Amino acid sequence: MTPARLTDRLTVSPQITATDLPALAARGCTTVICNRPDGEGTDQPTHQEIAQAAAALGITLHYLPVVAGKVDDATASAFGDLLAAAAGPVLAYCRTGTRSATLWALSAAARGAAAAVLIDTARRAGYDLSALAERLGRQTAAGAPAAGPRTDAMHTVVIVGGGAAGIATAASLLARDPKLDIAIIDPADQHYYQPGWTLVGAGVFSAEQTVRQMASLIPRGVHWIKAAVAAFEPEQNAVLLEGCRVVRYRTLVVCPGLKLDWEAIPGLPETLGKNGVTSNYRYDLAPYTWQQVQALRRGNALFTQPPMPIKCAGAPQKAMYLSGDHWQRNGRIGDVRIEFLNAGAVLFGVADYVPALMEYVKRYQATLSFGHTLTAVDGPRRVATFSRALADGSRETVQRSFDLLHVVPPQRAPDFIKASPLADAAGWVDIDAGTLQHRRHANVFGLGDAGNTGNAKTAAAARKQAPVVAHNVVAQMRGEALSARYDGYGSCPLTVERGKIVLAEFVYGGKLAPSFPAWLLDGRKPSRMAWMLKERILPPLYWQGMLKGREWMAQPELAG
Repeated sequence: MTPARLTDRLTVSPQITATDLPALAARGCTTVICNRPDGEGTDQPTHQEIAQAAAALGITLHYLPVVAGKVDDATASAFGDLLAAAAGPVLAYCRTGTRSATLWALSAAARGAAAAVLIDTARRAGYDLSALAERLGRQTAAGAPAAGPRTDAMHTVVIVGGGAAGIATAASLLARDPKLDIAIIDPADQHYYQPGWTLVGAGVFSAEQTVRQMASLIPRGVHWIKAAVAAFEPEQNAVLLEGCRVVRYRTLVVCPGLKLDWEAIPGLPETLGKNGVTSNYRYDLAPYTWQQVQALRRGNALFTQPPMPIKCAGAPQKAMYLSGDHWQRNGRIGDVRIEFLNAGAVLFGVADYVPALMEYVKRYQATLSFGHTLTAVDGPRRVATFSRALADGSRETVQRSFDLLHVVPPQRAPDFIKASPLADAAGWVDIDAGTLQHRRHANVFGLGDAGNTGNAKTAAAARKQAPVVAHNVVAQMRGEALSARYDGYGSCPLTVERGKIVLAEFVYGGKLAPSFPAWLLDGRKPSRMAWMLKERILPPLYWQGMLKGREWMAQPELAG
């Protein structure tokens, strides 16, 4: 956290954590305003977590969330009221601090402050609010303004999202045309190797092995626009950023990932990371999973899976298998009772891999409960509530007590995607399943977790998709046919025990698509070789191959 002072009473900052609060209290801070909606990032604590830690220090937290780029006048007025009512110094935060600075400027302008003074004050604090000059000087309609003729930046290819899909696509584009003018838009400082979090939760990797600075990964020659996207105007070839800046493009690639909706489960946000409630779907919680697994000697261990779609559909049961393996090795199976509560109707969507998985379900004496959707968590009482689907189509409410609860939250498209003209009816980026070109806008492409293609949402899928998008983007700009095709490939290394993996590989329709001959590695059977692939080969393949544009075993299939 690096706070920036705007006034004698207000500082703004990027995302804070509970560990930042004692220093704030020592400086006399009495009020914290959270302007960041929960679930924007995989390393983001919820506002309830911050609020509980703040309350213990006598600090009051107010939750005033703002979707990036959607700062309206009513929210700005509410911000001003909170600031005026505070008894002492105030800290406001969001992802980068820009939304908080914007709210301050708008609220101050409404109270008569001069636009030029506000912009200069923000600039000296490190925030460029020059794009707000007109709005600060007069009353406007709520919401982000239209792009109009304004242009703050122009690039041949603009990529929204600096995750695995975005960086891999940029690198693959440069491999095809090193002179391309490319920009990546992403506000994050850090980049995560999320497939490693399963192994963090099992004590195989440390969390630090799965993170690197974003600046170190942006391909050389690619512009990094460190900002959040507010909206898209595809008819104007424009992307609107937080702070009202406008970036124009010739071709747009959209791959912002998805949103983990922790808030959708009442009681969950405030108990994450304590009371035995954890999740390998968050960077800071995966180590807590391993702590709890080691500490549990007896009791109920529940593992949940929400309705699809989710990223890496095998990850919920991977946590169960690796935990069960630890308990078995330490003679605790039976004393620790394992239950896997899945909102779906099957253990795994590709039937060929189920027999091997069922052997491990039996080994760990796990109970499988299908049609169970987690609906609430009472952490202090250690009770989880589920909605259970019945055979007649009705539902009933059931409860389970727990000593360990591994939760996978519902997942959906980011808010700025759902509200955009690029989305389908369900909110996902509407793209062709083969070419990955947008169905309505020819110069827009999409890939990764935010797309509406029917493949598994995995890093392995993005690794295959990125070369397809790169090939087709170059072809589209040259007026050529889009000959590259994505076949729906996805891979899920199911970590059934420490040292062995069932390597699921498949394409659209659940058809098996093994990368190796069966005599070398039969993915339908648990294998030490597959474990070595997961533990030792895939991480360097990710960092040094995929993110560098080296398309090893990922060359796009070309239509004849």
